[in-house]
Amino acid sequence: MTEAQQSSLNGRIEELRSEHRALDHELKNIASDPLIDDLQVQRLKKRKLFLKDSINHLESKLVPDITA
Repeated sequence: MTEAQQSSLNGRIEELRSEHRALDHELKNIASDPLIDDLQVQRLKKRKLFLKDSINHLESKLVPDITA
């Protein structure tokens, strides 16, 4: 993997982490709302999980494949 590809992956990972943090913050704000929309919470949680999986997948691409 070239340095440019690694840099691109790192940038994408940071974008995903930023969105993940924003969703976490939004979920905390919604939890304090007495009129919680369960469907909205479910969608946000699903999106947050998708982001976490995407981050893990991209991070695994950055780790060199070493055979022992």
